[in-house]
Amino acid sequence: MDRTAHTTHLLDNYQRCFGEVLIERGNNEVEQLMAAPFAVLSHGTQDDPIFNYGNQTALTLFEMDWATLTALPSRFSAEPMHREERQQLLNEVTNKGYSASYRGIRISASGRRFYIDSARIWSLRDSSGEHIGQAAMFSDWQWL
Repeated sequence: MDRTAHTTHLLDNYQRCFGEVLIERGNNEVEQLMAAPFAVLSHGTQDDPIFNYGNQTALTLFEMDWATLTALPSRFSAEPMHREERQQLLNEVTNKGYSASYRGIRISASGRRFYIDSARIWSLRDSSGEHIGQAAMFSDWQWL
């Protein structure tokens, strides 16, 4: 994956969906988003979507390195009992284009559970308008 192009897709689509910028544009956006104090994740369009991006905050929360995260089907970020709720959210985002206030429980690689609140989820489109995945951002979480 070209991280520069993907970062551009993340930022452009966030602004398109929410009408505001996620980070200041024009100065080392790849590094700036990777180091942001909030979590950003995205997955592709496979039948069982696989994560294709996670910034350092997300990697730390999920207790994974880049290679592990980007090989993981995104459904495994939620425990089995929470996966149906997660799928309903993703279906809503597919239909509406975004969700502005998701909350739910996620699980790290070591089994630590955490509650996220006020997460923003949005559809990713490339420059030709083709659907290329979905992304999430959250800055409010609490270990359970």
